[in-house]
Order: sequence, then structure tokens, then C-alpha cells
Amino acid sequence: MLETASAAKARTGSDQQLIGDLYATCMDEEAIEKAGTSPIDPMLRQIEAMRSPADVRRQLAMLHNAGIPSVFGFGAGPDLKDSNAVIINANQGGLSLPNRDYYTNTDAKTIETRRKFVDHVTEMFTLLGDTPEQAKANANTVMLMQTALANASLSPIELRNPDNRYNMVTLAEAEKVAPNVAWASYMRSRGIAPEKRFNMAPVKFFEAVNSMMTETPVRDWQTYFRWMLVNTAASSLSKKFRDASFEFFGRYLSGQKEQQPRWRTCVQTVNGILGEALGMEYARREFKPEAKARMNELIDNLMVAMKERIDNLEWMGPETKREAQTKLSTFKRKIGYPDKLRGYKGLRIGRASFAGNVLTANRFQVRRNFEDLGKPRDKTRWGFTPSTVNASYSPVNNEITFPAGILQPPFFNFNADDAINYGAIGGVIGHEITHGFDDQGSRFDAEGNLKMWWTSTDRAKFEERAACLVKQWDEYEVQPGLFMQGRLALGENIGDFAGLSVAWDAFMRSLEGKPRPAEIDGFTPEQRFFLGWGQIWAGKYTPEAERRQVQTGPHSLPKWRVNGPLSNMPQFQQAFSCSADQPMVRANRCSIW
Repeated sequence: MLETASAAKARTGSDQQLIGDLYATCMDEEAIEKAGTSPIDPMLRQIEAMRSPADVRRQLAMLHNAGIPSVFGFGAGPDLKDSNAVIINANQGGLSLPNRDYYTNTDAKTIETRRKFVDHVTEMFTLLGDTPEQAKANANTVMLMQTALANASLSPIELRNPDNRYNMVTLAEAEKVAPNVAWASYMRSRGIAPEKRFNMAPVKFFEAVNSMMTETPVRDWQTYFRWMLVNTAASSLSKKFRDASFEFFGRYLSGQKEQQPRWRTCVQTVNGILGEALGMEYARREFKPEAKARMNELIDNLMVAMKERIDNLEWMGPETKREAQTKLSTFKRKIGYPDKLRGYKGLRIGRASFAGNVLTANRFQVRRNFEDLGKPRDKTRWGFTPSTVNASYSPVNNEITFPAGILQPPFFNFNADDAINYGAIGGVIGHEITHGFDDQGSRFDAEGNLKMWWTSTDRAKFEERAACLVKQWDEYEVQPGLFMQGRLALGENIGDFAGLSVAWDAFMRSLEGKPRPAEIDGFTPEQRFFLGWGQIWAGKYTPEAERRQVQTGPHSLPKWRVNGPLSNMPQFQQAFSCSADQPMVRANRCSIW
């Protein structure tokens, strides 16, 4: 599709022109090589021109307007306690390694990672023209500043608690916490009127930022901003920058053996930047109405099964059950692609510069994000592109989403029997439904607002059952001395275990009143259900990628994503006639939904 679009003479501003020109400039490696750093040179000069703390504040706003992550995050989004409102959310950020723990952990591997990171930053500064001595000193400065930000940040596990991400303040209160950010001036530099109230969390992070704004020399801020710019832009610059970035983030952190073909990189780039346009073209060609109808039928059956499971919970009281059923009854669903397209009106993509196109698209997205301020939140908007191979539950929308991209084998096979589909896409549907009742989703009510709708007694019982899953996954040793983090992956593990249980109930219901399905290749329908689940998570991980997944989560590695929940299910034991002493049968089974 992209090759066709790039060869066409499409109308300026049309989806085909946008995706075609972006793909063409991405594939034009000769032009990218010739351009070198010229697309970001004007921004580098602006950084070098900084002389005062006021200049630092202005430059920070300019970088944010260009989509360059630095110091903290700041953008429009939902109010967690008023899901119909769009507010400003300011949150922790400014790091280059995957999360805070990479800067704070003291094990040998993490210490080595920090050393390798400094070596990589040194190389990138050298490529920008610094002397080896300057580059090394500058890399140490970046590490020092990012470590200060990391020390003030919440851990990935702490961020799972939505209360830790919510702290509404007035502008005056924000100025007291971090006066050196000069919030009103910063907002005007971002092109918006100063907001009277906004979400700023965590407070300790912004207190640290406030100190850094005046205590850190302007020269160090120049170094930090140069790094954040070149690191963000590296994938769109010449080969030496791309190669250096790959060696650290691809080869060292993830164990990737070689860079993928250029065409694949460019497909991913276009899908990431212009995903609605490319995804809709994909959906028009590949997504069939009968697939949507079949998905709706599956979802209907799983919703009934979930309703019955809530009714039959022996540990939950009637008051909480009523709230849970109300929430379940108001679930909304999005399947395939959006009915209302947002489009890209006003975006200009051309054939002159790939990096220039990327920066232009970034600025467009940043500006468009602020356009939602002061308007009722549009809950029909999709968070996924139609071609995305993923699914989701949104707690602030109380909705489940299944893009066209995931509705293909092995997740959904229109030509396969029910057993496989209930175990595969049925398990995924159940996973997303039960995300509404996991450790995070269960904190949001039917309207999508952060609100405790549980009785204290029932919540304590829920936490007790969740702790069983935490303990189970904490005991999975991925590599010698490297264990899964049960608390970090808790939401996804609840989704897998509870979702698969709901899918099983729905599958059993679908068999009622029908002749028993025949065996296929020697497998019973019950066995095929579990094979369907196993097939969708088949994958290969390098040791480095395993470590990164464990440290960043939130999903379990495939082996435990399959074996973990199934070992808790007596249905699996019965389907495969497992004896009680076999590894796939846990002596102390967990039970939650």
C-alpha cells in the first residue's frame, strides 16, 4: 500500500499523499545521508544560544512544542476523576533509559547498563562534533541530571496506583511547588492560555525540577537538551546516528542481532505517525463485515459469562456486586476501525526531508493535543490505529477496543472452529473485559471516574486474592537471579487468568444444545481451547529482551503468560488428564474472578 501511495500523484493533503510522501522520504537513504544533522541544526543553535535560566525555561517549552521529551511530560488528557473533562496533565519524565529503576538499582547488570549508556551518549556527542574529552564530560553531565530526575520519580510499581498519578492543583499552588518553572509563562510559550487548574503529579518530582532549574548551570542544561534532541531524532538522521542508537538500544538493551530492513522501519514509522490514514486503507482492504459480526457475538457471550461469574462470587458482598454489574452493563466496544475519523487537516508532508517531516508531524500532533482543552472529551476517539495488532481496555472510557489489525490469525481465525477462537481471541476479549476489574481498572466506576466503589471488606478480599498472583509470579525465575515482578505485571496477569476463565465459561455455554464437536488432529475441543491460547503467545526472546521485559513490564513473558494462568485452572488439568503432582497443576491455586 505504501509503495503504491509513494508512486502515485495524489492530491495534496490527501491521506494517500501524506503516507506516500512520508514513506518515500523515509526510504530515500541517500537524501537522509546528505542532510546529516541539518534538519535539527536550527534547534541545536537555539540551545547553544541559551544564557540564562529564563532561556532554559523558554527552550524547554520550544522542545516540548517539537515533541522532544525533556524534564517532564505536559499535555492535554482526561481528568481521572471527571472522565468527561479534558485537562492538562503534568507528570514525571526526562529520562532516556526505560524507567527509574535503571538509574537507581545497584545490581551488577544495572551498573553495567549505566556505564554502557554513558559510553553511548559519549559517542553521540562525538558524532555531533564534540572532542572526545568534551563528549565524555557531557555524557557524565547527562547521566548526573537524569539520575537526579530518576531519584525524584516514582517507580513503575508505584505508578500502577492511579492515586499516585493524580494531584489537582491551582496555578497558584503549582507556582508554590515549582516557581522556577514559571508555569504561566511556560504555558504561554506552549501556545495555550494559563490553565487555572491542572493535574501535577508526583509533587516530589516537580520539587526536584524546581531546584534543578536554578541550581543546574545553563551550560549543563545545554548539554542535556542537546542530548534529548539528538537521541529523539537519531532514527531520522544519517546512518552513523542510527547505527550508534541501534548498538545501545537495539543490540545491548534488547539483544537484537541486526537492524531490520529499511522498508520495515519505514512501514512502522508511517504507521506510528499517520496510523489512522494507513490503518484505514488497510481496514478497507482486509477487514470484513462478517468478522465484526463474529466479534460482536463472541463479546456478547463473554459479557454474559462475566456477569454470571460476578453473580456467583462467594467472596464478594451484594453491594459491591451491584456496582460491578452496573459497570459491566455499561461497557462500550470498538471493533475494527473508528466510525468518525479525526483526519490530518492542516498537516504538510513533502518530499524535501524525512527528519523534517517527522518534526513537522510531531509539532502538528502537539498542537492538536491542546485543541481538546475546554471541550467535552470525545469518547468516540480511538487510542489505536486500525492496523494495530493489539487490544485494550480504557478505564476512563469504560470500553474495550479490538482494531482490525488483531482480527487475523493466530488471534482470530474466521475459518477455525469455535474452540480455537474462544481460546485465542476469546481469551483476549476476556482479558480486556477483566481489565476493568484488575488492580487498576477496578478503581474506576461505570462512568470512568477514579472512585472507590468497593466496600472496604470486599476490597480487602480482592487484594488478598491478587496477592496470590503476585506471589506466584514473583517465584518465576527467568534467568539465574532474575525473577518476574508480580506486582508490576499484576494487572496483565489478572487479565490473562480471569479473562481466560471467562472465555472458558463462554465456550462451554456455546456448546449447549449442540452435538459435541469432533476431535481435530487427535485433540478434543477442550484441549483445542487451551492450544488456541498457547498459539497466540508463541514467541522468541533474546536474554537481553527477557531482562528488559521483566524490568519494564507490564506483560509477563510468553512462557509464563501461558503456563501461569493455566496452572491455576482445574479445567486445564481435566482437559489434558494431568495428575496432581505434574508441573502444570499448582498445589495452591489462585482464584480471583
